[in-house]
Amino acid sequence: MRSSSSGFGLIELMVALALGLLVVLGLTQVFLSTRETYLSQRSSALLQEDARYVLSKMAQEIRMAGMLGCLSSDRILDAPAAFQAPVSWQGAAGSLRMISADVGPQGGRPDWTIVTDCTTFAKAYPGARLSVAPGETALPVREVFYRFENGQLKLGPQKAVLLDNVAAFDVSFGVAGSASAQSVLRYEARPADVASIRSVRIALTLRDSGARVRDQAYLLVVALRNRLA
Repeated sequence: MRSSSSGFGLIELMVALALGLLVVLGLTQVFLSTRETYLSQRSSALLQEDARYVLSKMAQEIRMAGMLGCLSSDRILDAPAAFQAPVSWQGAAGSLRMISADVGPQGGRPDWTIVTDCTTFAKAYPGARLSVAPGETALPVREVFYRFENGQLKLGPQKAVLLDNVAAFDVSFGVAGSASAQSVLRYEARPADVASIRSVRIALTLRDSGARVRDQAYLLVVALRNRLA
């Protein structure tokens, strides 16, 4: 009586190895795809966080632009010429300039201090002024610069790098039909009449350094709280 043999033959073994290889390749592809999706979502989230930080900071300063105390700029003694144009955009140089009242602790010396009694007197002093007379208020004022250079957004005269991987940065102004009108009729890069400016529109485009996501464009419109005339 012959005994039957048991076990795998060569063909069965090769089929099992091929199936196992297919399973491993499939799992590897799923892992790589999941990892790539995670990295893409993370890159997009980081770009959004950078944009949110920069735009919220700029919005805060734009809202304070033209805040020169209780009296209009033409009633401030020794007012510098910069007070006449609290917001301006030089597109060729990629530079946004603002005259803005300090918002919170800035950790630096103001460019000017306006001392006023909010009734009949106001005077601008260069730098900081710590002592004021009874009934007077001291308002620190800064000249703020944002510059777009070489794919970076820079801040201040020292051009401190605020944000990297900037693909585009543009500014335009919402302009009313007249100095007394309220509604914005159009947007211009260089309005002829500063008193007609009602809002500032910022267009910011960020680029992922790893090229995992497409360029992300962000648009912010900030209404001015203070008339610029």
